[in-house]
Amino acid sequence: MLKYFGRVSKMGKDNGELKEYQPLLKDFKEPVQQIKVPSKSLLLAVWAAGIGGTFQYGYNISIINAPTKSVQNFINQTWTERYNTEISTQVLTLLWSTIVSIFTLGGLVGASVGGTLAIRFGRKGTLLFNNTFALLAAFFMGLSYPSSTFELLIIGRFLTGVNAGIGICVQPLYIGEIAPRALRGAMAMGTSIFITGGILTGQVIGLNELLGKEEYWPILLSTICIPAVLQLLILPWFPESPRYLLIDRGDDVACEKALIWFHGQDKYHGEKEDIERERDSSIGIKPKKPWELFKDRSLRWQLLTLFVIHTSQQLNGINAIYFYADYVFTQAGIPADKIPYATVGTGACECITALTCGLLIESLGRRALIIGGYSLMSLCCVCFTIALTFQESSPWVPYLSMVCVFAFILSFGLGPGGVTNILTTELFTQTDRPAAYMIGGSVNWISFFFIGMIFPFIVNGLQQYCFLVFLVICCLVATYIFFVVPETKNKTFLEIQSEFRSRKKINAASGPDGPLLSTPM
Repeated sequence: MLKYFGRVSKMGKDNGELKEYQPLLKDFKEPVQQIKVPSKSLLLAVWAAGIGGTFQYGYNISIINAPTKSVQNFINQTWTERYNTEISTQVLTLLWSTIVSIFTLGGLVGASVGGTLAIRFGRKGTLLFNNTFALLAAFFMGLSYPSSTFELLIIGRFLTGVNAGIGICVQPLYIGEIAPRALRGAMAMGTSIFITGGILTGQVIGLNELLGKEEYWPILLSTICIPAVLQLLILPWFPESPRYLLIDRGDDVACEKALIWFHGQDKYHGEKEDIERERDSSIGIKPKKPWELFKDRSLRWQLLTLFVIHTSQQLNGINAIYFYADYVFTQAGIPADKIPYATVGTGACECITALTCGLLIESLGRRALIIGGYSLMSLCCVCFTIALTFQESSPWVPYLSMVCVFAFILSFGLGPGGVTNILTTELFTQTDRPAAYMIGGSVNWISFFFIGMIFPFIVNGLQQYCFLVFLVICCLVATYIFFVVPETKNKTFLEIQSEFRSRKKINAASGPDGPLLSTPM
């Protein structure tokens, strides 16, 4: 429109004609693009879903660290009372390792059934039902000490894993489906924000000044019931996912009511049109099972991307950074009794980074953040390897190592830590998404278990040079995303699917049956 007025202005000046349009130019202003902000209803819904969802995942990862010695003493005491002999070091290590690692097995079970439950009971209904596992886990772990039964700790940790596996599968589904297209990335960051918030909360609660003392460990492990109770009290007041109501249930009236509740009477029409287009494209198509996704040639690149981003999220070196953190803080001169507070600093750093990523993701896009994050992590791997190699050569080198620790955590939070779950939501349509989350969640938990098993051997064998392995992984993932994954910012799920299918460079590598991504919609 400005170009039109510009031409009119020039004609009027040169030819002495159409001068009556000149006053319009004075009043005309370029439209200002408004910054979209989620409504209060949407923010509260994200909080209600997150407090009993991925918050539990982060919280249960961190609170198990504080009572390590206390629980081991309890196991030793119980064993002695039962068998009139002290437990051997090997058996004690085995039992403690089982208590810690059974969490990942429970998570794998939860991720494997989360998508199926989300289809059958709905996203909101599954989140509410999932709190049953957290309450049972809190009951068993709290009862372990008065009953002198350490086996209850194993059962409780398994149930917390199931709870975390379902939560990390279903909560991003719910948030991604209630969010408006323009704010989908920022709101989906709620998943990462609640994970890091859970980690930080667990670190703080585990300090000696709170519940970190030896006599408080049963209470500490039972506090997982608090987020569960909060969600049971709050989430029922919020509607079900509008996409689930219309596409899966075919309930147009309930969908419209939910959209009005989330977006307001005057802003929901555009979102409903997007949902209706997606419903029309999936008429006659039932929600797919995980094995059915593998048979669909049109989804092979999305599935490969799913494997790459979820595997690399666990194998990118973030666990090694936390492993070396205590050593680095000790070398930097931090007293042993103050190191837990420095560890809280790393948790706060990751939490702040997740919040920052939520502010940047809609302006910079997904590709820039995740590629930039892995690139910065690659650089940190190089610097950290050098710093650890020459740790004792100069008094300032330990401080360089500390900088590398926080820089790596910042890079992880800005990139893979925040964007991975968003991409899982955006790369698939409604009928494929639950199965995709089951696959992605299972890959994530298996990778979590795998790195927990082999990581001690990697560190013992390569020592500080283990970060060169993570350097290669980060570089390969950044390269893959650069060449394969399109930008998904502010696009509908159908547009993203269509863009995957129409990428000519990828289609050039197709086999004799035709292009991998060119099947008709």
